[in-house]
Formats: sequence, structure tokens, C-alpha cells
Amino acid sequence: MEMRQEHKPFEVKDGGTLYKIGMFAAMNHITVKTLRFYEEQGLLMPVFINHENGYRYYALSQMAVIHQITALKMAGFTLEEIARINSGADEEAVLLKKKSELISRIADLTRQIAIVDGYLSRKKSGLSAPVLIKTIPETTVAFMETRIASYDCLFDRMPEMGALMEKAGCVCAIPEYCFTNYLEPGYQEEDVLVELCESVVEAKPELGGLRFKTLPEIQATCIFHKGSYGTFSESYETVLRYIEENGYEIAGEIRESYIDGIWNQDDESQWLSEIQIPIRKKTK
Repeated sequence: MEMRQEHKPFEVKDGGTLYKIGMFAAMNHITVKTLRFYEEQGLLMPVFINHENGYRYYALSQMAVIHQITALKMAGFTLEEIARINSGADEEAVLLKKKSELISRIADLTRQIAIVDGYLSRKKSGLSAPVLIKTIPETTVAFMETRIASYDCLFDRMPEMGALMEKAGCVCAIPEYCFTNYLEPGYQEEDVLVELCESVVEAKPELGGLRFKTLPEIQATCIFHKGSYGTFSESYETVLRYIEENGYEIAGEIRESYIDGIWNQDDESQWLSEIQIPIRKKTK
């Protein structure tokens, strides 16, 4: 940037060279308006003000302050945060706090990218929904442990559980949360050990094979599955690949949540379920 002639004069004070505000702004590739704003915010004060004409003067040593402000702004610091550092706040603590915030933002952006990737893969695979990571809150459930020969037999056991819940006086939670909790690792085609679970308002005394427990909040990788339970393997392949490719590992028992099914949809192509797999980041 070419500096105009009227900015060249300078003042000498206590043996140091002082530059008028226009010259100092040009030297730092910022505007006079920016320097005046920094002054208003207490970030950078002129070293000398001529009260006769209002001229403001800056020293070369203050260029380091300009560079610090610029760098911190590029790192995402607010002017208020920069002012705290300049006023003597624990610089390391402020920097570590900002680093933590930035890491959190990176994680949020990574999740957003994963959602976009999920939609892209959905178009290629024909799946009805992308893979999502979400928090599933703590819930109290009525449950029965049973072993089923195959997924086709899954709902043969539901009437028995429903009868016991009614006899026990159970009240289902709202929104309804009915799911199968898989007790053995990996995807099983047959001879599957499961817990049939229904979220309830409160636990009741055990009755027959019906028991109660509270499941903790979890972070889960989830995917909606539309259609027959016989095609679950396709959705499992997608969500398990997502877990592997994004540096996660399975951290609990896999759940299948049933939203629409044989009880309210005659057409199995309209059955809607959600696979929920608890996860955590792999440790290096």
C-alpha cells in the first residue's frame, strides 16, 4: 500500500518515534476507523494525544499488539476476550478455554458432515434415512428376556409381555418407546437372545417373567429402517460401517426401536423401526 504524503510527518517523544494515526493504520494494513474502535474498546490506546488538535500518535512497539489482536480474532476470540487477556487475565487459561470451544465446534462440524455423508450414501444405497448420532435419555423399562428363533418370531412374544404389563398395572411412558435390546454381541441371523422392552412411567414389582430396570442415557449411532424386519441386515451394514469409518466403537447393547409395525400397518413396506447402537470414540 502506498502511503500518502500527508501521513509521513512524525513526532518524537522521550526519544521514541511516534506515528500519526493515518500512518500507523497504513503500516498495519488496517483502517483508521479500526484503530479508533480499538481505542474505544480499550484494546489499544494512543501513546500520545495532542489535545490542541486531537491528533493521535502510536509507537512502533504497538504493532505487536495489533498483530496479537489480529491473530486472536482469526482464532475466533471476541474483542471482549482479547481485552481480558490484555488487561492481565490468565492468558493460558483463556487460551485453553478457547481451544476447548474450538474442539467442540470441530466435533459439531464433523457430525454435520457425517449427516451430509449419510444423505449422500442414502441416495446410493436406497436407504430411507441417513445415519445420525443422538442422545437417548435415561428411561425406566418393563422387560422380558427371551430367545427367539429368528426375527420373524419377534412379535410372537409381545402379547404375553403386554398381558403381564396390564396385570402389573404398568403405564407406558409418553412418547412411547418400545424396543428390543440385543444381549449378545454382533448381528445374529437366528437363535437370538433379546430383551423385549417398553418404557414405563414407573417400575412395578416383578411379575412372572416381567421385570423392571432403569437404563442410563446413552450416545447412539442411529438409522431408521423402513420395511420388513427381514431386511434389517442392510441397515445394520450401513450403520456398522459408519461406526468403523468414523473412529467409534460399540459401547453397549444394540437396540431396535419399533415405531410403526404389524400392530398398526398392514403393509410391511410401511413398517418403521430405528436401529440404535451405543457408541464411544476409540481410544488411541
